[in-house]
Amino acid sequence: MQHIKQYVDEHRQRLLDELFALLRFPSVSADPKYKTDVLNTADHVAQKLRDAGADNVEVCQTAGYPIVYGEKIINAAKPTVLVYGHYDVQPADPIELWHTPPFEPTVRDGKIYARGACDDKGQFYMHVKAFELMMQTDTLPCNIKFMIEGEEEVGSSNLSIFVKANKEKLKADVVLISDTSMISMEHPSLETGLRGLSYVEVEVTGPNRDLHSGVYGGAVANPITILSKMIAAMHDENNHITIPGFYDEVIELTPAERTALNNAPYDEAEYKKDLDVVELWGEKGYSTFERTGTRPTLEVNGIWGGYIGEGAKTVLPSKAHAKISMRLVPNQTFEQITEMFTKHFLSIAPANVKVKITPHHGGEPVVTPTDGIAYKAAQKAIAESFGKEPIPTRGGGSIPIVALFEAELGLKTVLMGFGLDSDALHSPNEKYDIFNYYKGIETIPLFHKYFAELSEA
Repeated sequence: MQHIKQYVDEHRQRLLDELFALLRFPSVSADPKYKTDVLNTADHVAQKLRDAGADNVEVCQTAGYPIVYGEKIINAAKPTVLVYGHYDVQPADPIELWHTPPFEPTVRDGKIYARGACDDKGQFYMHVKAFELMMQTDTLPCNIKFMIEGEEEVGSSNLSIFVKANKEKLKADVVLISDTSMISMEHPSLETGLRGLSYVEVEVTGPNRDLHSGVYGGAVANPITILSKMIAAMHDENNHITIPGFYDEVIELTPAERTALNNAPYDEAEYKKDLDVVELWGEKGYSTFERTGTRPTLEVNGIWGGYIGEGAKTVLPSKAHAKISMRLVPNQTFEQITEMFTKHFLSIAPANVKVKITPHHGGEPVVTPTDGIAYKAAQKAIAESFGKEPIPTRGGGSIPIVALFEAELGLKTVLMGFGLDSDALHSPNEKYDIFNYYKGIETIPLFHKYFAELSEA
């Protein structure tokens, strides 16, 4: 451990400067106007892998944005870790809510503020720098492969094609991902599962054109009003989702599992203070940890229609739109849930509007094993680095490719993230603690060390 800390201390400023350079690329995969920036980011990541000591580095083309691959095979007989991450980021909108420019990293109170600081540039780059550390100190104990993609934030639609076509190239013993969070640096944790995702867009159409709200109001259904009512009807008075059959496959936690999950440190007053809310909201009968990690949800991610410009325009709009995401838990499947949502949403639409539903991307929920050597290696690494045992938790987010890796490569995944839930992922003023960044670089080599030792025991 001493040589690790010494290396990080000696290169502290350079490690930070390199992350800042990566964060300055506006690699927004959802917006075509950033296409050149996303491609440039891929080239930059590839060069940094080469600089760190990786062999056979490639910028692998896909039908969308490229996947960056690199490897270091020190001995074919030794175990191999496949590191996954993504270099694309969420759009920075709304820009006006950022305190500093989203693609000009700024440090305030020991935190890096920038789009992608935590999700996932800061986290995947820890692995690149941890690899560099092991190469420079001649302590790499196992083989390592990197697969860094550029479409995670838009559903990873081309990753499955790449994985299926490159099974030999990606052959490994475990997948290691840092795209998740810990409870806190005082209470380190390891996520043992992730929720799945079904994402849809709905369009409600009333009249064939926008109308004068004085001339037609009261005689013609307003699509925004109808859409609002339909969305409101998706939850009952207990905030239970009303789609028939939605909960049929949900596996309830045992009393012992609920107790273990809720034993994790949690300060509700601090939770509410951080979000500036007076009361929490959610499915009746479940705790915050259960609602955000083990229960399915339905949320409206965006809603629009009519006139939203400056001043007033008395219009009865022709159309209204919403984007809706559903987080899923074992044993739900996103295709089944998408079908259920579509059938139900159409069934509750009144006859005075037309409804169109467009499914977007989705992914399956996963639970990672806690009895294998990979999880035990992560436990030992965090315990040594932090000085205390990690707490097992369930993540509320989704990483659809975890299920893909298991289905296509037969690989289990270790979710060893160093972010915090308060890091404003996908929001203005995303941040990542400098401490967490360095701590990740210090901890990751220990994972490789213990994974190699336990694999060969």
